Amino acid sequence: MASREEMIDIHNMCACSHIRMASRAVTRFYDEALRSSGLKSTQFVLLAAIEAGEAASITDLAELIDIERTTLVRNLQLLRKEGLVAPEKGMNGRQRPLLTKEGIEALEAALPLWRQAQSEIEERLGYGSWQVTRRRLGELRKAVG
Repeated sequence: MASREEMIDIHNMCACSHIRMASRAVTRFYDEALRSSGLKSTQFVLLAAIEAGEAASITDLAELIDIERTTLVRNLQLLRKEGLVAPEKGMNGRQRPLLTKEGIEALEAALPLWRQAQSEIEERLGYGSWQVTRRRLGELRKAVG
C-alpha cells in the first residue's frame, strides 16, 4: 500500500483533481450569476454555441464544444422540452439544433449577466492572467487529447 505521504501528494498534485475542483467552483460562480435568467451556465454556453451557427450538425456541435455526443443529445432534449431549441434539417439531411424565439430571448436576457460574471472573473484574476490561464488550459486539452 502507498504511504500516507504519497496519498497527500496525490491530493496536492493531481491535475485531474485540481482542474475538477476549479471547474466546479467556476460553474457555481457562473450559475449564481445567471440564476435570475433561469439558465444554468451549461445551458447558456450551449445556447450561445448554437446561436453562433458554426455547427452544421449535432455531431459538429459536440466536437465544437468538446462534449460527448450522447451528453449533448440529452442536454438538447431538455432544452427542447423547455421550448428553447428546435431541430432543423442541416446539410446532408443531418439534424442541427436552432434556437426558438424563446431560446433567443433567454440567451439575450442572460447575456448581460454573463458579461458581468466574465468581467468579474477577469478583474479578480487580472485580464492578462486570465488570457494566460485560458491559453494554458487550451494547451492542457491538446496535451491530453
